[in-house]
Amino acid sequence: MTPIEQTITPPRGLVRIDWAELWHFRDLFLVLAWRDISVRYKQTALGVAWAVIQPVTTMVIFSFIFNRMAGIQSGDGTPYPVFLCVGQLLWQFFSGTLTNASQALVANVTLVQKVYFPRLILPATAVTTGLVDLAIASLVLVGMMVWYGVAPGWIGLLTLPLLILTSMLCALGIGLFLAAINVKYRDVRYALPFVINIMMYVTPVIYPLAMLDRHPVAKTAMTWLNPIAGVISNARAGLLGHSAFQWDVLAISLFMSSIYLVLGLAYFRATERYFADIA
Repeated sequence: MTPIEQTITPPRGLVRIDWAELWHFRDLFLVLAWRDISVRYKQTALGVAWAVIQPVTTMVIFSFIFNRMAGIQSGDGTPYPVFLCVGQLLWQFFSGTLTNASQALVANVTLVQKVYFPRLILPATAVTTGLVDLAIASLVLVGMMVWYGVAPGWIGLLTLPLLILTSMLCALGIGLFLAAINVKYRDVRYALPFVINIMMYVTPVIYPLAMLDRHPVAKTAMTWLNPIAGVISNARAGLLGHSAFQWDVLAISLFMSSIYLVLGLAYFRATERYFADIA
């Protein structure tokens, strides 16, 4: 019997995605995604309740410190806890997805070294865990909107999938870049938590974007370089309905997130051939 030989060659193009190959390995993606979700809550006393406890605890502490003590307001009449909850949920989705994607290759080093499959699958599965956490934690926002009598706006409900997609593209793009670097330089695992903590304060999570109106250069830089800023501000405007939805800011956020994804994907694919050797 003649042995079958298969030659694996990299796809061509700028970001070089072999969609047919990714579809062929779809079952592996589903298995890894389910593994990440199940492992996250395995052998925990509270299970998925942790996805609710974390945002609730953070919201209570931040509301007391920044609203009661520092006097920061929503700026549009929205109750501050609801205002904070919207920004916090989207920020935690972004930061969690970014962190998991950046660690995906190192966390699965034995799989990378022994078996061939599209390496892109590993960082991509990080999105699924973030989406599950976001869906569960969103119940907190729903309950708070009912408690404070805040009705969701139809623009927010219609654009929410696009806002989440923008956050996902941004987190995945940066995560792919960091995942490739993390294979060679393990400093990423130490530096990233520090950078994420700093980024939270330069993103309008605890304060409205309008506070930067007196600092136009800083506001412009945040709008263009930090797509999550536009996502959070528009999510508040659309869902809470107390400020104008800014379509131009959404377009900028989506554009920059796409740029980050293309750059991250290009670097990831350019260095992919070395992952099994130095992981």
